[in-house]
Amino acid sequence: MSEGTGTAEAEEFARLLSGLKTRSGLSYGTLAKRLHTSTSTLHRYCNGTALPNEYTPAERFARVCRATPEELVELHRSWILADAARARRSAPTAPPEAHAEPAVDEPAVEEPAVEAAAESAPPRRRRNALIASAAAVAVVAAAVIVVRPAIWGAGSDADGRQETGATVSAGPAGTATATATADTATAPESPLPLPAASTAAAAVTPAPPSPTPTADAPAPLTVGIRPYVYADPCSQHFLVNSAPAQVGPPATERDAPRWAAAYGAVSSREQQVALTVQGTGADTVVLEALHVRITAKGAPLAWNDYSMGVGCGGEVGTKSFDVDLDRGSPVLTVKGGQRAFPYKVSASDPEVFYVTAHTKAHDVRWDLTLDWSSGGRRGTVRIDNGGTPFRTSADVNRPGYDYPLGYTDWIKRRLDG
Repeated sequence: MSEGTGTAEAEEFARLLSGLKTRSGLSYGTLAKRLHTSTSTLHRYCNGTALPNEYTPAERFARVCRATPEELVELHRSWILADAARARRSAPTAPPEAHAEPAVDEPAVEEPAVEAAAESAPPRRRRNALIASAAAVAVVAAAVIVVRPAIWGAGSDADGRQETGATVSAGPAGTATATATADTATAPESPLPLPAASTAAAAVTPAPPSPTPTADAPAPLTVGIRPYVYADPCSQHFLVNSAPAQVGPPATERDAPRWAAAYGAVSSREQQVALTVQGTGADTVVLEALHVRITAKGAPLAWNDYSMGVGCGGEVGTKSFDVDLDRGSPVLTVKGGQRAFPYKVSASDPEVFYVTAHTKAHDVRWDLTLDWSSGGRRGTVRIDNGGTPFRTSADVNRPGYDYPLGYTDWIKRRLDG
């Protein structure tokens, strides 16, 4: 929990939370018991004096208050902006840059015969002549370096654009930054010869860096990843190849990535992934399409099914993209009022996407690719889970275990009927 927010974005986030709390009719005490937190913490979230360090506590608060899918999305966007404003306020202020004195050009001394002068001159003058010769060579070399990229394009395809891409993976905290190179237009090959050394040396003058994007420029966006989203704790099940006595208590959404890694767990039946996409510069970024890719498919895992919660009640629907992993060529379909692509994002206007993947008959490894464009640039970002594909398996006739509140052991699940 962060203290002393004091920004307009944080105040708007607090207003949304307070409105949900008021409409629910629930007291701070009741909410605190259901959320396993203190009443003072909830007070500070709702009056704007504190901002959660992660979005998960706010999402749980909103779900208990019966927020609609649209309100959940709006609350998430508001938290992203408030968190970014907090980061800007806490960033150290850079010291003012020192202004360099402008260089004064000295008149050039014309020496028509440098080599001859060096032969007959005394040692000191000969050394000066050699230095002048070396400087002339350096200027010519710099001219060649500056001129060459403007004449030749490297590694371009038939359309004059370079194929590029990058991978974005969920880190330990469930978030990551998209770092991708962009497609950039390159100049076609030219038959023009390089200018003569004397002409280049005379024409070259210092110039500011060109604003044209280079082929290795980073993608103008970031992607935050939550690989295991709990609509509520009961919605998340994991398959683990271990007996109940060897498996620790269930994990919260925040700890789910570590829990899954520790036990080699795989999402059971269904997996919901959240993507927070945000621009990094002044330009708008168009998100053109989101694709799902199957990297491997096999028989469902014969492991035990463990639920991360029991007795949660009804589930609140969420706008999302749905993926049937059992299809031969799965595609994303809209669900719960979700609008189809394209979308636009910027540094001040992020988007949050939920992708719900499910299977009833297979063990599937999969990832996502996001196509984007901005100005004359274009690229693709691959999204996965910590450098490996997401993995979801069916739980066909597998024994299930729950961990009821107040218990200290896993209890075998009793099937209804």
